[in-house]
Amino acid sequence: MNEISKLVEQGYNKIAEDYYNHRDLNKFNKELEEFAFLLPDNAHILDVGCGAGIPTAKFLTQRGIKVTGIDLSETMLNLARKMVPNAEFIKMDMNELEFKENTFDGIVSVFALFHVPKKNHLDIFRKFFEILKPEGILLINTGISESEGKNNFFGVPMFWSNFNPKTTLELVKKAGFSIIFEAVLERGGEYQYWIFGKKIK
Repeated sequence: MNEISKLVEQGYNKIAEDYYNHRDLNKFNKELEEFAFLLPDNAHILDVGCGAGIPTAKFLTQRGIKVTGIDLSETMLNLARKMVPNAEFIKMDMNELEFKENTFDGIVSVFALFHVPKKNHLDIFRKFFEILKPEGILLINTGISESEGKNNFFGVPMFWSNFNPKTTLELVKKAGFSIIFEAVLERGGEYQYWIFGKKIK
């Protein structure tokens, strides 16, 4: 695990419960509903940067979708296992995804990609494409301003990295995805760039 991943892991290990106590857990239910609608019956999805499992893993498992969640933070994963006991949660770095080709019907990664150096984003999108089944659905979001660096977040150092929306869109397309929807959306008083993609192969 690299230095940046360790910083993010250590930060969320310290702030996990405080972070979730201050988070609006329903602000992107509309996007999760659309994601669920696009999936086939008996779908199996990967939640990348799953945190404590709420809202994404809980929302999707309640709709009969099989969820595997991955995260750097063991503290977050322990919370997730308690809150969403019928999902599977694994400690894993999204920079080093260890899944076979054509494994998942969908991948969702929200409020997570901006903790990874932007130079790694294309490789991550390509890996997402690889481990999705044909016709698989991708849902991601990122920040809207190009930046990279560290700042204080809930009292701990945290790393952030974003391309602008145009560049992110180009990278998702370059990785092979067809775009279903993309837009800057305001959710819970925050603006994020959202993409729905599909693996057509």
